[in-house]
Amino acid sequence: MTQPTDNGRASLLDAALNAAERGWHVFPLRPGGKPPALHGERACTRTGECANGHRKWEQRATTDPDRIRAAWSRAPFNVGIATGPSGLVVIDLDTPEHKGSADAPDGATTFRALCERAGHPVPDTCRIRTPSGGTHLYFIAPPGVRIGSTAGTIAASVDTRAWGGYVVAAGSATPAGAYEALSGPVAAPLPVWLQSILQPAPKASQAPSMAVVRQSSRYADVALGAEARNVATAQLGSREAVLFRAARALGRFVAWGDLPRHVVEDALQEAGQGAGLTAAECRSTLRSALDWSIAHNQRSRGNAA
Repeated sequence: MTQPTDNGRASLLDAALNAAERGWHVFPLRPGGKPPALHGERACTRTGECANGHRKWEQRATTDPDRIRAAWSRAPFNVGIATGPSGLVVIDLDTPEHKGSADAPDGATTFRALCERAGHPVPDTCRIRTPSGGTHLYFIAPPGVRIGSTAGTIAASVDTRAWGGYVVAAGSATPAGAYEALSGPVAAPLPVWLQSILQPAPKASQAPSMAVVRQSSRYADVALGAEARNVATAQLGSREAVLFRAARALGRFVAWGDLPRHVVEDALQEAGQGAGLTAAECRSTLRSALDWSIAHNQRSRGNAA
């Protein structure tokens, strides 16, 4: 990959600072990529920001310009926006090719039809074009309401990034292209009718203790790292099978709420392509394996309740 010029580095720093000025919490992503560039729990030295325990990307995202300048002085990092701490809900209108179904309508078409059925126009808000040809619609989350990220809850090829998720900021770029602003930076409040779809209904069962939640989350992170390494080092002839098994294994953590689906997809997509699979092969395998595993584990948990 061609190394960014000094102007490119300055542009990425500007993108991070501009997002922070709007109150959006940013953190570094790998140069030219989408995964977080921060250390994982295994590599944590329990110093600095992690002196009181390992802090993940969502906890370490910041609006502090001094911290941002210090971070982006080290490398030409892409810019991640932690949507939950930023008070954002981002609607991700994807292209069908990215989901492995080239003949399906794209997310923008599906979302427009959904708005029409709900009796509302497509909301006018901050819009970012992604390298795949999709669009991110930025909304301000309602105050005092914690909304989680979703995959396909609104409609096919329409995902959301909120708590537990992040988006790549405008000004960042991957080998597939750049993230570009299509409108001004002003984000509109999340429409009430969309909130009613996204806000989860209260569960009757007693919530697990925080100790159980933290232990489950740590285990999920370790499993994600291990499966991604398995895929990245898979040998010729077994790469697709290893990817399939990894996605099925990690799908249970998505079903149980321990990992966002897009984080699993991004990690395994990168590992699969690094092992030599094509982007289309990875997407197709991931979609079928994750869909099965999530549905299977949701049913299993429901039957056990």
